[in-house]
Amino acid sequence: MEEDLTLILDAAREAGELAWDLRRQGLEIEYKEDDGTPVTNADLAADKLLTERLRGARPDYGWLSEETADDRSRMDRRRLFVVDPIDGTRAFLKGRPWWSVAIAVVEDGLPVAAVVFAPECHEIYAAAAGRGATRNGEAISPSNATELADCRMVGDPIVFGHWSWPTPWPAMQVEQRNSTAYRMCLVAAGDFDAAVAPVRKSDWDVAAGDLIAREAGCFVGDHTGEGFRYNRARPSQASLICATPALAPLILPLVQHIGPRK
Repeated sequence: MEEDLTLILDAAREAGELAWDLRRQGLEIEYKEDDGTPVTNADLAADKLLTERLRGARPDYGWLSEETADDRSRMDRRRLFVVDPIDGTRAFLKGRPWWSVAIAVVEDGLPVAAVVFAPECHEIYAAAAGRGATRNGEAISPSNATELADCRMVGDPIVFGHWSWPTPWPAMQVEQRNSTAYRMCLVAAGDFDAAVAPVRKSDWDVAAGDLIAREAGCFVGDHTGEGFRYNRARPSQASLICATPALAPLILPLVQHIGPRK
């Protein structure tokens, strides 16, 4: 586990610096045929670098990345890398700092080592199962928030004010951060109290942040209150709730109507 953590730490740093350097040089932008989302030459270059570094070092591990076609032979592997070369591409495109490189090592369906590197924020988060979580080498833990009213929520402000919620959310301090993995790390470090996304999230969006947040002491799961399992045929989760232990029981009743888990 320690060797894997060192491996992904070094790879995340290298990929993040490469992406940042390519943006300074000027990006080439395309749009994916399946969903119309943007992808840049930096996304693809970072994915290529990570593929070479990680798969080269661990050829027996499976592979799941946002920028690589899914090979379901990964499901036959006990361990795999779950990678988002640039999580928060829209922020990356707009010159905002809220993007990250997210890497997790998943074993038997659960992350056991994880790194989230936010180059422009000069922050690198890391965790290994059973060993706590760190930011820039210092141990982190969630806030002591116990009330939803006026809590610091990281997410899309429009979502929480939408008319469709059966029970309205109380007034909160809501701020947007594009990278889902980075949002989870900010909750883990106590900079925010919770992150809620009432939409399906891909495994590469949440796997690294999942371990980091749980190792810090947060609740992480979907709207039903269940934790996440990875390396399934459909590599995604129904929704995301990441919160302090005290806030999670207050959030779950508000989101339970979202829909079925599958």
